[in-house]
Amino acid sequence: MKVHFIGAGPGAPDLLTLRAQRIIAASPVCLYAGALVPQEILEHAPAGARLVDTQHLDLDEIIAECVAARDRDVDVARLHSGDLSIYSAVAEQIRRLDEHGIAWDVTPGVPAFAASAAALGCELTLPEVAQTVILTRYSRRSTAMPAGEDLASLAAHGATLVIHLGTQAIEEIVGVVALHYGADCPAAVVARASWPDERVLRGTLADIAGQVRDAGISRTATILVGPALATRNFRPSHLYSSERDRVAGG
Repeated sequence: MKVHFIGAGPGAPDLLTLRAQRIIAASPVCLYAGALVPQEILEHAPAGARLVDTQHLDLDEIIAECVAARDRDVDVARLHSGDLSIYSAVAEQIRRLDEHGIAWDVTPGVPAFAASAAALGCELTLPEVAQTVILTRYSRRSTAMPAGEDLASLAAHGATLVIHLGTQAIEEIVGVVALHYGADCPAAVVARASWPDERVLRGTLADIAGQVRDAGISRTATILVGPALATRNFRPSHLYSSERDRVAGG
């Protein structure tokens, strides 16, 4: 028996990986985040599967479901939105499974920031413009940020910023970030990336907060900031340069 942690993607059901689909179809138990995982993904589960919406369960209750599956000797597909490598709360579940001696594995998924970049039709890194992407979140109502990871410190790098869980504090975020990037820096907000009701807002730090408020966006969105979002005059990369040595293995 094994618990399979699965990144179910940002929302669109056809962004689920083939591996994830195969595991779901073979797992008699499926635990999923109901507000963030679309119904179409659950349809891959086998007939008669136990489907458990975890959005109102605490950690003890989630682990109890895994223990019960272990006692029945059946696999569990544990679905999380996006990818499991960031903001998934998987680590605390893994720690508890280890305490119970329950085997587990991880299947990656398409992260929300990648779906947001796709919605914007942009690359977050451009030669000599931005070669670093900082993924972070805002901590107004959630777990406190570690020392040295406050938004002002991160913004000082001038890299492309992708801020999760921050639209409810968009004015505060803009106020901090604009001190480092300038009011005319490109900014965007993508809400429910890849879902049918996806919303894409583009602007600058001077006007993006007003756009967010006018659109009534308050959750399930990413905020993106940086010159790479709008720069068109940049040097081509070395990857496809005619001057690059293209001999075998070069």
